[in-house]
Amino acid sequence: MSAPVPKNFEPKVPLQLNPPKDDPISVDVLKQADGSVEGRPVYVAIMGTVFDVSDNRSSYGPGGSYHVFAGKDASRALAKSSVKPEDAIAKWDDLGDKEKGVLNDWYTFFSKRYNIVGKVVGSSL
Repeated sequence: MSAPVPKNFEPKVPLQLNPPKDDPISVDVLKQADGSVEGRPVYVAIMGTVFDVSDNRSSYGPGGSYHVFAGKDASRALAKSSVKPEDAIAKWDDLGDKEKGVLNDWYTFFSKRYNIVGKVVGSSL
């Protein structure tokens, strides 16, 4: 199974998102936001930017198709259209131009659907 590359960036139903935040979020806090504890947020980071995907817990929470991304910077996996746990890491600088393009598309896709709640502390971007 692979993550499909988004074809249409605009959500089907227009969303009112909060202004992006740049609050520092540690890797430990990010790890805790994996959906395993009810009532806690579910976060996915892309290139160091943290998105709150809690409204889509059915996909990103335990048992969801994309739970592998929850609580992590999933940049490499998204760029490679992979749902392998070993690919759900923050390393993307060594990817080819095509994969970086896919990663940028995913960033755009997420930014039109989910609130940006911060930046991973120590991220290269």
